Amino acid sequence: MQTSARYQAVLELIGEIFKDKQPADNILNAYFRSRRFIGSKDRRFITAEVWNIIRRRLRLEFEAQSNEARKILLVYLKNSDINEIFFKTEYGLSPLTDEEREMISNLPQLSYPANVEAECPQWLYDKIRDMSLLKSLNESATADFRINTADRNGLVRKMLSEGFDVTPAPFSPIGVRAVQRINLANCMCYQDGLIEPQDEASQLAAILCDVKPYHKIIDYCCGAGGKSLALAYLLQNKGKIYAHDVDFSRMDALEARMKRLQISNIEKIKTSQAGYDYDRFIIDAPCSGSGTWRRSPDAKFRLTPRRLRELVEIQAKILDNAAERVKSGGRIIYITCSILEEENRLQIARFCKSHLDFDLVDIKNIWDKLIKTEFPFADKNCLAFNPLTTGTDGFFTAILQKK
Repeated sequence: MQTSARYQAVLELIGEIFKDKQPADNILNAYFRSRRFIGSKDRRFITAEVWNIIRRRLRLEFEAQSNEARKILLVYLKNSDINEIFFKTEYGLSPLTDEEREMISNLPQLSYPANVEAECPQWLYDKIRDMSLLKSLNESATADFRINTADRNGLVRKMLSEGFDVTPAPFSPIGVRAVQRINLANCMCYQDGLIEPQDEASQLAAILCDVKPYHKIIDYCCGAGGKSLALAYLLQNKGKIYAHDVDFSRMDALEARMKRLQISNIEKIKTSQAGYDYDRFIIDAPCSGSGTWRRSPDAKFRLTPRRLRELVEIQAKILDNAAERVKSGGRIIYITCSILEEENRLQIARFCKSHLDFDLVDIKNIWDKLIKTEFPFADKNCLAFNPLTTGTDGFFTAILQKK
């Protein structure tokens, strides 16, 4: 494809993505599926440019003084050879108008407002007000994997021999990290079931559940099953894990993942009525996903105050439901991929105030026993992972034990 045609594709994509109706990944995948004539090299170029623009969206809109996709693209390309990109061709961008040429020639030097500098919608910036954290959540994420073998060092050597630059994860004893994304279709370790994609913070949360084969365990908000698969590995395929999600179809891919990883101790259930005597009630709660903005920087623009209020209410109901189903001495493990206090510490404070039969567990003791790396948190009861402190996604974990 000519450069102009590549940027025409970029323009079409950001125009659709910036409607803030669907995840950017979904839009990109659908776009390329319907245009299979676009080669792999062109797809990589277009995808990289789209994500670069998404990560600079507020600054580009501010400079352009507009949210029109074409003006945003113009500002993004202001230091490029505009005449090479905007010229009349069958599949490329239409030529610049006189008005557009004047706009590019007279772009003012502007100081960004704080939320624009942080690439964060104003209402969310007002909640978070941590420039360093927000900027770290706008950077690209590393590629983390959970091992599905007893020999991590051997796995690292095997992946290195395949040409993948990986190292043991800094904290998780069952993790490896790649600086760059890995095409899993070309990775034999993945095809052979030796690794599974999972952010290191998510791995650590699974370890901190401290499951035993004799425990009655439910992964209540299972989704695609990442936590269940990690727990099954930690149990060495012993015992049983009940996997539940209110949207049962979200677990459709779980059987295929279990087969590839040779896991057999997970059972999908449609309700949690299997009993009121769980030893481990694991809640990977539906949340804002604010901790995963490194991977989905477009998600912050689809989140609304109303949706956040709905999520906080859902989390509270799930926690209250779990309180009834945990046996004496059993534990609720509450997890979010959020950095927002109302979904994390404030949610736990509300629960503790209304459920006096539960105590917060000292997680450092579990960490020292099972993880054994340096404990990177000041708070022993509520762990807030993020790119600045742990080099991971933003994750929150609290453990509540029934008296």
